[in-house]
Amino acid sequence: MLGMIDESGWLVGVRRILSPNYNERPPGGDISLLVIHNISLPPNCFGGPYIQQLFTNCLDPDEHPYFAEIAERKVSAHLLIARDGRVTQFVSFNDRAWHAGESRYAGRSNCNDFSIGIELEGTDTTPYTDAQYGQLLDTLRVLLASYSGLTPTRVVGHCDIAPGRKTDPGPAFAWERLTAGLNGGE
Repeated sequence: MLGMIDESGWLVGVRRILSPNYNERPPGGDISLLVIHNISLPPNCFGGPYIQQLFTNCLDPDEHPYFAEIAERKVSAHLLIARDGRVTQFVSFNDRAWHAGESRYAGRSNCNDFSIGIELEGTDTTPYTDAQYGQLLDTLRVLLASYSGLTPTRVVGHCDIAPGRKTDPGPAFAWERLTAGLNGGE
């Protein structure tokens, strides 16, 4: 169970691994959007250190053929929720993580400027775990209570802000379960 966010923008009680892939939010970069992603490294494989290595620029391009394609990318997310529900924070919520890429929501481009990015260890087609949904709901409740610009209707998938370019969190993600949980269920 998560409790609060400290004044530096870090969730209290979760593991922190600092990513260099962030910068300051621009003036007016109010936090008013939450973007849900998925990631698995190598593709369709879970566990292991590879997501952490990608977000900290330590991924060995020789360890897997796919890694040669992505090892030089400078990406991050604020949070990662592993299959077992463990939460790792890579970037302070006060800063702009590099998770959305080219994106647009409600007439605003550059969603990294005003969003929080949460990666779920998963794929578009593999069902997410009960532990992930539980931690995601706990995390969202803390974030919604902490940032007045966030509302349940401003929780979206990467596919919603980069249509045609991104498909995550994919059809395996149970949006109805998330909505019910935010409305008092689960």
